Parts: sequence; C-alpha cells; structure tokens
Amino acid sequence: MAISEPLDEAGISEVIAMALSDHVSFDHIRSLFGLSPDQVKQLMRANLRPGSYRAWRKRVRDFSDRRAHYKSAKTLA
Repeated sequence: MAISEPLDEAGISEVIAMALSDHVSFDHIRSLFGLSPDQVKQLMRANLRPGSYRAWRKRVRDFSDRRAHYKSAKTLA
C-alpha cells in the first residue's frame, strides 16, 4: 500500500496539517493528494512520534463515532 506519487517535504507537511485538523476529512485529503485513508495513516505513523500518532488515531476514531451519532440524531428529528 505505497503512496503512488512521492510527496515532497511541503506536501507531507500539508497532509499532516490537514490530517491533524478536525475540520478536514479523509475524503478531502484524497481529492487533493490522491491518498487513501490507509495511506494517510501510514504517512502519519512514519512522521509523528508514536505517542502523537496514537493520540491522533484515538481522536479521529472518537470524532468519527460522535459524527455518526450526530448524523443519526439529525435523521430522527
């Protein structure tokens, strides 16, 4: 699952900044850089300290769980 086109340092930094933001989805990163969610996770794991990567993954998982809850609540209302 290698990244199709190697990113330069600026591209890697931009993907990391976008991934760390709570306002940017994996779909948006895919549309700009062509990276799948698994490729973004791989890039983050390679470029963040292990503790920072684990904290990011936990936040992403928690955020997606909450988003699913809010989406289901909106459809019921």
